[in-house]
Amino acid sequence: MKVKVGVVQDYPVFFDREKTLDKMESILADHAEDGYQLLVFPESFIPGYPRGFTFGAAVGKRTEAGKSLYAEYRSQSVDINGPDLKRLERLSKTYNTYLVVGITERSDNHGSLFCSMLYVSPDEGLLGVHRKIKPTGTERVIWSEASGEDLVTFNTNIGKLGGLICWENYMPLARMAMYQKGIEIYIAPTADARESWVASMRHIALEGRCFVLGCNQYISRSMIPEKYQDMLTEEEEQMCPGGSVIVSPSGEVLAGPLWNAAGIVSAVIDLEDIPRQKLDFDVNGHYSRKDIFEFRVKNQPEIHNEKNKRNEE
Repeated sequence: MKVKVGVVQDYPVFFDREKTLDKMESILADHAEDGYQLLVFPESFIPGYPRGFTFGAAVGKRTEAGKSLYAEYRSQSVDINGPDLKRLERLSKTYNTYLVVGITERSDNHGSLFCSMLYVSPDEGLLGVHRKIKPTGTERVIWSEASGEDLVTFNTNIGKLGGLICWENYMPLARMAMYQKGIEIYIAPTADARESWVASMRHIALEGRCFVLGCNQYISRSMIPEKYQDMLTEEEEQMCPGGSVIVSPSGEVLAGPLWNAAGIVSAVIDLEDIPRQKLDFDVNGHYSRKDIFEFRVKNQPEIHNEKNKRNEE
């Protein structure tokens, strides 16, 4: 089966949830005739990855200004029990495109935030949410840790989807949690724009014998609203040059990496290439050595099987 996929390398309207959703809708409308079956948006695209912000936090100290910024950031984050999700579901259905969207997620039940990845189907709406199980470095100031129940995978009409966010992809056991579910399209939104990230995406494709979609942002300092400029620790104008890429199960770069520009990195992938590449290496099969190794993930859910409505019509 062939699937047309796209990785959206762009920037949000910092920190404005509604205007960022408007921008997403505009991107989808502009590419409505391009036949994308899956579009991926970057890490915390809504309401923006807060690169360069300290939120006034140091060891043993948090400033009032930082707390106020956190409250504002939280207010602009996405509550998946609210109207923002309904809008994303409508967009997915309208444009008949699976959407994987990086968000900062909030809940009215508590004050903490999560770095999350929403999987939205044009048929079923929200399939599920992956929440980052280990925020990196000072991300831990603003994002909570999730657990095994958030290591989700989905058997959809366009293949088996799953993935991890940013440096979770450097956690070998987290990757294995994805591989053991038979991932075919592995999605890796990130904020890491180093050239070494592309090498990591190629390694994951080879290791998991899956297609890998690495999705980054493109951000310059001038894109940050004036009222936040004095809060930034970033001095360079070029804050994130991108590097989004699509890699095949043989480790071949199919599209990208895209540097220093906004755009969509796209490819038509053939899922039939996956079993061909497993002749060489199969992390769940003849390279698993289950007579030596045991692997178990606490509370990881079973793969979600999307109801195939198209086949019933």
